[in-house]
Amino acid sequence: MIDRITVLHFSPTGGTRRAAQLLAARIAQQVEEIDLALPQAQTHGFGPEDVVLVAGSVYGGRLPALMVQRLRECSGAGARAVAAAVYGGRAYEDALVELADVLEAQGFRVVAGAALVAEHSIVRTLAAGRPDGQDEAQLAGFGARIAEKLARGEAGMPALPGDRPYRDWAGMPVVPAAGEGCTGCGTCVKACPAQAIPADDPYKTDAERCITCMRCVQVCPTGARVLPAPVQAMLSQKLAPFAEKRAENELFI
Repeated sequence: MIDRITVLHFSPTGGTRRAAQLLAARIAQQVEEIDLALPQAQTHGFGPEDVVLVAGSVYGGRLPALMVQRLRECSGAGARAVAAAVYGGRAYEDALVELADVLEAQGFRVVAGAALVAEHSIVRTLAAGRPDGQDEAQLAGFGARIAEKLARGEAGMPALPGDRPYRDWAGMPVVPAAGEGCTGCGTCVKACPAQAIPADDPYKTDAERCITCMRCVQVCPTGARVLPAPVQAMLSQKLAPFAEKRAENELFI
């Protein structure tokens, strides 16, 4: 294991953060975290002595545009990086190669890539409960291999799956809405990464800003924020076949 690693994660509902933590814990003795999904973006700078694990949730086979925007506020300046695309059991398509490209453009040196599985943020029965114990054991092995490469001082970028240009993804056509149980407490306002919920009217959602990350749904204390029922049902039916086979974690090193 190396001494220290910094985890940058965009994890609105927590699954990506959990997968990244499991991987990072076997790479380094000391793990620090930076939450890229905080409502207020911040600038972060690194240098050649740093090692970072950058983990992003996959939306429609791509990285969330908001995450890309915030990564472009970070400076790698020669830091070594592990790119991790975390998907909900369907597919990660171009997200991993997109993440590596963004990191390289910001001055990071990508030394490893990983596709990790976490519970789907909308259809929670897909990859339910993951990462689980089996994932934890597998990610421990991934982390050990990455640590060995880092300890050897190697910095070559592995070949990663994905296409350029990346697939088109315009986002979800619907957004979560507040139902009758909404008390106007403002919990969702404070938590929304995109600042898409007006503080003076938390019953509404700005469809132009919302990225359908589902954080507001998860944090709502009364369960009042939901996707429209027909949309939820349609997505559950569409993604049901992917639940028949266990999605796998993958390492590229």
